[in-house]
Amino acid sequence: MLACFLLALRTSWFLYCIITRHDKQKHFIYAWRPAPWDITGMLQAIRVVLSRPLYSGNIGSVARVMANMGLSDLVLVQSEIEEPAEARKMACNARAILDSCRRVDNLAEAVADCVLVIGATAREGLYRQHCRTPREWAPEILSAAASGRVALVFGPEDNGLNNEEVALCTRLVRIPSSPDYRALNLSHAVLVCAYEIFVAADRFELPPEKSPEAEAGKKERMFAMWEALLLRIGFMDGEKAAHMMQGVRRIFTRGRLTDDDVRILMGIARQMQWYAEKVESYGDVKIERAAGADGTCAGSES
Repeated sequence: MLACFLLALRTSWFLYCIITRHDKQKHFIYAWRPAPWDITGMLQAIRVVLSRPLYSGNIGSVARVMANMGLSDLVLVQSEIEEPAEARKMACNARAILDSCRRVDNLAEAVADCVLVIGATAREGLYRQHCRTPREWAPEILSAAASGRVALVFGPEDNGLNNEEVALCTRLVRIPSSPDYRALNLSHAVLVCAYEIFVAADRFELPPEKSPEAEAGKKERMFAMWEALLLRIGFMDGEKAAHMMQGVRRIFTRGRLTDDDVRILMGIARQMQWYAEKVESYGDVKIERAAGADGTCAGSES
């Protein structure tokens, strides 16, 4: 056990136990995942390589999606683009990635220090048959990034990677897309791959909702207020109240009701009760139920 723990520390990976419920049975799933403190380092070890890019704007868009997904190492191969204005505009707040990107003369130089080189291709061919999706490759990419640098290689916008460039890739990735038009925009392709890696890193957590779920007693008080209100404004009569309230309950309980939700709904009912009392206080004005055979019509004043 101690040896396993030390190995986990050394490799920055931990064995997580996930408990799931299905058909009232507990299932234990064991999976290796990166240790929380080293995820940033793994993502920074992933390099995006753009070979012979054609458009400045796409380079800027790639820098932006890299920043979105925690990547920062950008390398341009044989890039003839000199004017950075469009790239900087499309990069928005990710201009630091453009400022630090490297330019090299060939792909071999760009990936020389990488332990894993994954090329993106939408084309088919004899030497492009061992493709997997970004989701399938993501765990292996993270595993390799724990001990070395990984390159994600993307070809030019018009034709993609050529056979000589594919030969330098140790893995090939193909993004699922319609057979009618397989090729994606360059920055979109980078985003899909980077997104799958980011999700596999298990780094993102949605912030918890500040308001807790309302207790059953509070919900019942709310339903009682709404029942009294709907009776008062003539939306339903006493004989059908129980039946109609089942529908009201179903509407209000389709999702999670928090304390804040219940307070708002009770406030609405309270305000409408006050308004109904105010209307009735003017002479002989009475609120009566609107005519309707199905009992679902809104109330009206007479």
